[in-house]
Amino acid sequence: MYHTTVTLKKGEGRTIKAGGMWIYDNEIAAVTGSFSNGDLVTVRDFDGYFMGYGFINAHSKIRIRLMSRKEGQAIDEDFLERRVRDAWEYRKSVCDTSCCRVIFGEADFLPGLVVDKFSDVLVVESLALGIDRLKLTILSLLKKVLLEDGVQIRGVYERSDAKVREQEGMERFKGFIGEPFDTRVEIVENGVRYIVDVEDGQKTGFFLDQKYNRLAIQRLCKDKKVLDCFTHTGSFALNAAVAGAKSVLGVDASELGCRQAEENARLNQVEDRVSFRCADVFELLPQLEAQGESYDLVILDPPAFTKSRSSVKNAVKGYREINLRGMRLVRDGGFLATCSCSHFMDPELFSRTIREAARAAHRRLRQVEFRTQSCDHPILWAADQSYYLKFYIFQVCEER
Repeated sequence: MYHTTVTLKKGEGRTIKAGGMWIYDNEIAAVTGSFSNGDLVTVRDFDGYFMGYGFINAHSKIRIRLMSRKEGQAIDEDFLERRVRDAWEYRKSVCDTSCCRVIFGEADFLPGLVVDKFSDVLVVESLALGIDRLKLTILSLLKKVLLEDGVQIRGVYERSDAKVREQEGMERFKGFIGEPFDTRVEIVENGVRYIVDVEDGQKTGFFLDQKYNRLAIQRLCKDKKVLDCFTHTGSFALNAAVAGAKSVLGVDASELGCRQAEENARLNQVEDRVSFRCADVFELLPQLEAQGESYDLVILDPPAFTKSRSSVKNAVKGYREINLRGMRLVRDGGFLATCSCSHFMDPELFSRTIREAARAAHRRLRQVEFRTQSCDHPILWAADQSYYLKFYIFQVCEER
């Protein structure tokens, strides 16, 4: 169907044969026909068996991102509308759609594309060349599908400013798609109000993937003293306060993040019980311990300490240190909520690191629950990169 054919080496293509979406450069035996980067190509196994259609990019180690496994399937506007409609219908079935991730790349079979919905604003992140060419069509189709449910989108902002774009041979970009609008957007999540800065906030402006994990800590917070580390714009801290916490301290190294968190506290009328401190968490926690501080609930929501396999060893040290320090600040019988948002910190390694931290801190852990990312960030089995967030709640007990 497509003029260029990519043939896999014998014994390769294990990821897509298991249901994944990526083919790496070292899995390819031959490319027959000419192509431009970002073109659709036909993929066949070493024996000629049809494997699918996908975008090719010689700049990327992920040489091909699969779009369809159905032979004869045209990757046209009708096809894209079905993908978009399926993504929206899924969200309507599983989560609160007032603010949610509407498209999550490979997990929605639109590889390399992320679209977050904040009330009536869309924020798009495009990370692959092939899908970038279809971005405007997909956004137009998404607005059409949303409008059918009475959702009028007033503006779209692009946050394709991640460094990974350069690995695809693409320039980093951020800016309006269409007419400019006020990029400070008010949302409500779990009954908590936030101002989301889609232009200058981290990633797309707000971390939607922790939505139901934030909700899960609410039941632990009534009349409690809470410490929220790496608070960003105050999301866990505000969930604690709204749930009735006696006092909450949020800590983050970003002055902008702390200012936005304070604004969000005022928005929710909890500024009398929530305070924010701009500090390095690694430096502050030993200081709090030395001062004899203790908390009923400590929340650790750090940024990804590793974004590659090569730096996992150093990341383990960071996670171990932060969890050890956090546990020492939990009063006997109190709770620790701890997570990792790094795909390369796999669940087994993360749990082992926490176990080592508990041993070093002389604490016993009783697991309350284990959670992953919010269901609007679905985990596509065999597409390992779609599973990245691990979230534990423990009761922390002193050794008896």
